[in-house]
Amino acid sequence: MLAQAKAFNGFAVPDLNEARQFYGEVLGLDTEVMDEQNGLMTLHLSGGHDTLVYAKPDHEPATYTILNFNVDDIDAAVDGLAERGVEFDRYDGMEQDEKGIMRGRAAGRGPDIAWFTDPAGNILSVLQE
Repeated sequence: MLAQAKAFNGFAVPDLNEARQFYGEVLGLDTEVMDEQNGLMTLHLSGGHDTLVYAKPDHEPATYTILNFNVDDIDAAVDGLAERGVEFDRYDGMEQDEKGIMRGRAAGRGPDIAWFTDPAGNILSVLQE
């Protein structure tokens, strides 16, 4: 029934202006405020994928990764984001290097991945498969 419907994902933030600054200026994504009064913004991601960001005053951050950015060079991505002030998270039980990257490819345990949060506390990642 929904196989031909265009689908998109979305997530909440408490402050749309703060999100616009972070996603647009820090991460360098194409952002479009659709309705400032009602707190709606779109992230135009590569591959033609749009993600809705909406203001929710009683927002609680997701406890899982809401966006994964697949990159060609994880070291360059992590270094570039760190230069823009992004701090990478460390998780107990995850072997992460000094940059915060879990090197899964060399061990045959999935992609190399590094996690960080947006100003609302939502978890994001950069990964290299």
